[in-house]
Amino acid sequence: MAHIEITSFLLTFLLLHSLNPAAAVTAITGQDQFVFSGFTGANLTLDGTATVTAAGLLELTNGSVQLKGHAFHPAPVRFRSAGGGAVRSFSASFAFAILSTYPGLSCHGIAFTVAPSTDFSSALAAQYMGLANIDDNGNATNSFFAAEIDTMQNVEFQDINNNHIGVDINGLRSVAANAAGYYDDTNGSFHDMNLISGEVMQAWVDYDGETGRINVTIAPIGVTKPVRPLISAEYNLSNVLKEPSYIGFSSATGPINSHHYILGWSFAVDGVAPAIDIAKLPKLPRLSPKPRSKVLEILLPIATAAFIVTLGTLVVVVVRRRMRYAEVREDWEVDFGPHRFSYKDLFHATDGFKDRHLLGKGGFGKVYRGVLPKSKVEVAVKRVSHESRQGMKEFVAEVVSIGRIRHRNLVQLLGYCRRKGELLLVYDYMSNGSLDKYLHYEGERPVLNWAQRFQIIKGVASGLLYLHEKWEKVVIHRDIKASNVLLDKEMNARLGDFGLARLYDHGTDPQTTHMVGTMGYLSPELLRTGKASPLTDVFAFGTFLLEVTCGQRPIKEDAQGDQLLLVDWVLDHWHNGTLLETVDTRLKGNYNTDEAYLVLKLGLLCSHPSASARPSIQKVLDYLDGDAPVPELASTQLSFNMLALLQNKGLDPYIVSCPPSSMMSFGAISDLSGGR
Repeated sequence: MAHIEITSFLLTFLLLHSLNPAAAVTAITGQDQFVFSGFTGANLTLDGTATVTAAGLLELTNGSVQLKGHAFHPAPVRFRSAGGGAVRSFSASFAFAILSTYPGLSCHGIAFTVAPSTDFSSALAAQYMGLANIDDNGNATNSFFAAEIDTMQNVEFQDINNNHIGVDINGLRSVAANAAGYYDDTNGSFHDMNLISGEVMQAWVDYDGETGRINVTIAPIGVTKPVRPLISAEYNLSNVLKEPSYIGFSSATGPINSHHYILGWSFAVDGVAPAIDIAKLPKLPRLSPKPRSKVLEILLPIATAAFIVTLGTLVVVVVRRRMRYAEVREDWEVDFGPHRFSYKDLFHATDGFKDRHLLGKGGFGKVYRGVLPKSKVEVAVKRVSHESRQGMKEFVAEVVSIGRIRHRNLVQLLGYCRRKGELLLVYDYMSNGSLDKYLHYEGERPVLNWAQRFQIIKGVASGLLYLHEKWEKVVIHRDIKASNVLLDKEMNARLGDFGLARLYDHGTDPQTTHMVGTMGYLSPELLRTGKASPLTDVFAFGTFLLEVTCGQRPIKEDAQGDQLLLVDWVLDHWHNGTLLETVDTRLKGNYNTDEAYLVLKLGLLCSHPSASARPSIQKVLDYLDGDAPVPELASTQLSFNMLALLQNKGLDPYIVSCPPSSMMSFGAISDLSGGR
């Protein structure tokens, strides 16, 4: 049997060597190894965006956003001896480079991978790097080991920064990680390395089967492998890897276009990976245009009247152009440079903010769809008026801070720009628009089925939990409503529009006293004191639950044409035992009655006028996931509006009794709306 395996491996070697000696695979009896110094003619298993270029580069991603690519050696590797046992020692080395057309920005990275299969069709791009997805990330059944080269900081995976190397087992939360760099052999000093510098670098991944130690080392190309590894971690891969397994690379991009390249690769079992011939490595492509020649400008005649006229015209054009793209910049904004967009880029991205790119508008400004000219990233640009400079520094600081929040159910706030009397906020673009248009507009948009609505509700709750409890600061959104819930191309919900959000440290008290929000979603204590808190967000979320389930706006008209709060209408049906009659009639009875009943009760509970009676968002998620039963509402004949009115007057709503005819609707004070 051993003779057959050796013969097969030698035949593969001879075939590849005849095609291209530089890309040949070598085999030595008792030691499996190969080396690629360039990939022209190489036999690899490729999928996604991965390809071998005409120059011999292994291109894992080609600059397209939100895509993934894989490249694996076609023959599986047996890491255990014939009798089974522990995983044997192995060593890998590869030369790589990451290029981006957007200076200083790139996502996400490259991962050297050992996996039981080359099929990663269910894996996601972006932060999952083509290795896992939301559901199986971290599962032991994944059985993969990876050394990641990551250029994005993902808070959900507890990444240390946006320029690091990590060791991953079955998921993207690294068991060990370090900032990119290497240790000098002469004096032991540490040298930082910028993974998105566009320079070629080399990486080494070594596993000692006897001690279970994993070493990962990187250095600039041409530098001898440092003696001290960047990462040294103990993890027994015998409990992880299946027999046999495949070796190769996985890579993915996010919202910023990046190119990930492998220039050379070597591998060995029970030995040191062969040296890559650096002199034979292919050249990287040039992404930026070549500098223009100045010859014509030097040779232009400068003594003619025609030149004077042309020069005068040019001066006028330049002055008008500068005025057109003029921005407001102050010294304190230097610290926020990476988060600031140029007005010129945003102007061209939206074709001059033409109406055909208008996505929506409200009391706080208009939102336009755009494509950034350099990165080709789709964005949504919101123009907000800001005539007053008071508090602008603090507001921009909060915008930049919120821009560091990353969660699958939150719209990414990418940055800002200031120009004259307006502030421009730049967000990720959501192709399916706002939930509001699916709930309240007739026409070509399909009716959301119950499964989609329930998933949207859970998604918004998950995003809100992250804002309230999981991020480094407490973020109060202050404007939760259907029009601020956006849907991506898979109809996943993302809570957006942080224009009103405020942050404060965990364990401290928010001091905001200026009431903002949208009528119908404002809690009684917010109307009374103007002070927002996580529980005022929960109140708005309760109204949102009823809006999604009933398909009606928070303030509706009754049969007599009077304004009535949706929560009171649902509460009346609850009193009468007809709660399910409030479910959106467009569903035509096609919904899960238990889930609908749960959401309606939870909506009433979250919309309770007494803040102390509302659950935290963590408990809301527990109820939605079925981990805890929803408490029963206390029986009362008073509407929530009347309870709130009595609280505002300092009365006990459970002692004072008023007839139903005395109920007052908040709809009568709709002119207090601060929403959009």
